[in-house]
Amino acid sequence: MISGKSFEYKKAVLDCIHEGLIESLGIADWDRFQRIVEIDREFFETSPNKTENFMIIELTLFPGRSKEQKRNAIESITSKLCTRLSIQAADIFIVIHEPPLEN
Repeated sequence: MISGKSFEYKKAVLDCIHEGLIESLGIADWDRFQRIVEIDREFFETSPNKTENFMIIELTLFPGRSKEQKRNAIESITSKLCTRLSIQAADIFIVIHEPPLEN
């Protein structure tokens, strides 16, 4: 995310993501391994129509979840971020990585 947000804002982002994963994928509450990487605006290129709230969320999930589960995760996380933090859906970019189980 673009640097400069408050501790409370960042904590809310992490909470929205975790709650979205619990609801959509059924992960356990303890299964929470998250980090935020902040980048100064001058080093974060985006299209001109993105706001200061733009963020890229990368989820690493082992294979086995259906397309519907992954879609539900994206929709749930996006909805929570929009509702709680007034982030526009267009400012939320979610990528799912699925490494093989042996990795």
